[in-house]
This record gives sequence, structure tokens and C-alpha cells, in this order.
Amino acid sequence: MTSKLSSVLPDLSPWRSSRDFRLLWIQGLVTYFGSFMAMIALPLQIKELTDSPLAVGAMGAVELVPLVVFGLYGGALADAADRRKLILGTEAGLGLLAVILLVNALLPDPMLWPLYVVAAGVSALAGLQRPALDSLMARIVPHDQLTAAAALNALRWQLGAIAGPALAGLVVAYAGHAPAYAITVLGFVASVLLCLRLAAAPPAHDADKPSLRGIAEGARYAWSRPVLLGTYAIDLAAMFFAFPNTIFPFLADELDAQWALGLMYAAGSVGSVVLSLTSGWTSRVRRHGLLVVFGAAGWGLAIAAAGWFSNVWLVLLCLTFAGAGDMLSGLGRSTIWNQTIPEELRGRLAGIEVLSYSVGPQLGQVRAGTMAGWTGTRAAIWSGGVACVASVGLLAGALPGLLRYDADTDEDARRRRAQRESAAVRA
Repeated sequence: MTSKLSSVLPDLSPWRSSRDFRLLWIQGLVTYFGSFMAMIALPLQIKELTDSPLAVGAMGAVELVPLVVFGLYGGALADAADRRKLILGTEAGLGLLAVILLVNALLPDPMLWPLYVVAAGVSALAGLQRPALDSLMARIVPHDQLTAAAALNALRWQLGAIAGPALAGLVVAYAGHAPAYAITVLGFVASVLLCLRLAAAPPAHDADKPSLRGIAEGARYAWSRPVLLGTYAIDLAAMFFAFPNTIFPFLADELDAQWALGLMYAAGSVGSVVLSLTSGWTSRVRRHGLLVVFGAAGWGLAIAAAGWFSNVWLVLLCLTFAGAGDMLSGLGRSTIWNQTIPEELRGRLAGIEVLSYSVGPQLGQVRAGTMAGWTGTRAAIWSGGVACVASVGLLAGALPGLLRYDADTDEDARRRRAQRESAAVRA
């Protein structure tokens, strides 16, 4: 019985083998909890000030350009700078932006424009930071533990995604926006203190300075790898068509279930946590491309069902299944990225990865808000889910290399494993 249980429960090997992984895991949990508080409070505050789905959806448009520009630059910077310093500096900057939200919320008449300015600033700093965080993982975790590390990181993210939105809904409803932003500020203070304990992560001695040429080199490498292209394209399509979170406040109103708003935001994370807590089997999977495709298709199908049902409990159940599908796809993507990308390009490719899983939700917010204004909230949700399933099927057919990916036989994965083993011997 014990062996059967251990084969299902999460693989804790990365936690035991890497001190920096433990620090980043705890730091990330604290940061995500505070960030999700602000992530829920911010659109709710815009809704209260404007009562407009388009105004809420416009957050995605405001965040898009900084994310693209700084995500690509952040990838090049992660290959050329000490990744620890980059993570620490951006985390401190995010904390200062949370302070601005808090001050604005404490004004007798909070202003609208600072909310969009902060949203753009958060997007820029996140674009700078995420490539450093993502590329650091392949350095501090052994090659054969990368899937387990991805599962543990996803579990950390989802714990924050469950607690943050659920608590944010209650805090905003009963105490206002300012307490939610205050919790966010405290979270970033704790996060900065934890980041100070990370070991230095300097670049390679022959690393080039950040440049457009370097960014283009990373893009050319990604374009030449159909497996990587498949992971980027499928995630981008899934999020663009089936990311309706920005219109959840209007869905709650339509279902006469305002009390369930926090649960709507948290339901997907519940599904992801359930999958993460039973993810031990994923460490034995070798065909990670199948995880990407089936997970993304499951996400779209569940979102379509959530838009179709009018019973709030069925909607919450569908959103829970959607979260499990997204988690499954995310494990496949993260493992493929870390198994195949060479260390000297890791930061720049991580910048492209940031775009693939961040630009989609930003554009998805705009799509969902715009369609909700034209067709109604529920139609905007279910039609996006259907389009997601169709696009995943088309992309999987157009890029069959993703379906055939095998960690034991793929040339890039074998080359990357040899590099890690050689580096370990030299150390």
C-alpha cells in the first residue's frame, strides 16, 4: 500500500536535493499568495469604478506591450546577468508597485488611471523576472528531477492561487481594497528577505551582453525546433480562446451568485492542486508532448462546459476540471523546455516561454471582455472553449513532432542530459 501511495504522491526529490529550490519554493508561495490578492482586488476595483466589462478587459491590452518588450529583453538579460540579483531587484520593484495600489486605495476618491499604470508596471517587471526564475530552475535541479520540480512549483503556484483569490474575495467584500493591497505589500517584503539568501547565479564567462542580435538568436533556435514551437503555439491558443477570468465578476452577477466570485477564481487552482498532489506518475512519463496536447484540449472542453451550464455548482466543477487540464499541459511544457534547451540559450528561450504562457491570457482578457460586450458573458465563455479545442487539434496535426516527443530518444534532450552530466563531473 505504501509503495502504491508513494507512486501517486508528488516526488519530493528536488526539495531534498537543492537548497535554492527550497528557498525559491517558499519565496514563490509567499509571493503568489500576495500577488493573487492584488490580482483579484485590481479588476474588482476597476469594475466598481467603471461598471464596464470593456474597462476590465482593457487591463489585458495595457499589460500586453510591456510584457512582450520586457519579456524578450528579460530573457537576454537572464543569460548575461546574475540571475539572483535580477530576481531580487524585480521583486523589490513589484513591492513598490503594491505600495502605490495601497496608497491609491486609501484616498477618499481612488483614481482609475494609477490602476492601469501599475498593471503595466507589474507586467514589465514580471517580464524581466520570469526568464531569470525559469532559467535558474534547470541549473539548480538535477536533470532527472525536472518533471518533479515542475510539479512541485505548480503545486506552490496553485496553493497561492487558491488561498489568494478566496481570501481576496472576502477581504474586499468585508474590508475593502486597501487591506488586500496591504497583504500584497507584506508578501513582497517577506519575499525579498528570502531572495537575499539565494546563492549567486552568475552568467557564463563568455556570455554576450543583452542585444537584439542575441534575442534573434534565441528566436531562431526556437523556430528551428518544431517540438518547442508546438508547446508555445498550443499554450498561446488555449489561453487566447479560453481564458475568461476577467469576466468572472459579470458571470457571478448573471448567475446571481456574487458570493461565488472568489470560488470561481480559485476553482481552477483546486483542480491543478488535485493533479499536483497525485503527480507522482508524471515522473515516469517519457512522452511529454502528449501531456501538452491532451491537457490543453481538456482545458478548452471544460471551459466550454462552464460557459454552457447555468448552475453555479456545475460551473465551479467545470472550472476545477479545467484547472487540472491546464496543470497537465503545463507539466509537459515545462519538462520539454528544461530537458531540451541548452544552458547558453536558457534565458532567451525562457523569455519566449514567458510570452507563450503570459501573452495568451492578456489577449484572452481582451477577447473575453470584448465578446462579452457583444454576445453576453456566457456565450463569450463557451464559444472560447470550443475554439480552444479546435485550435489545439489543428496545431497538433500541423506539428506532429510534438506528439512523437520522447525524453529518452529526442536528440536535444539527450544532448542536454549529457551536458548536465559532464558539468556535474567537472564540479
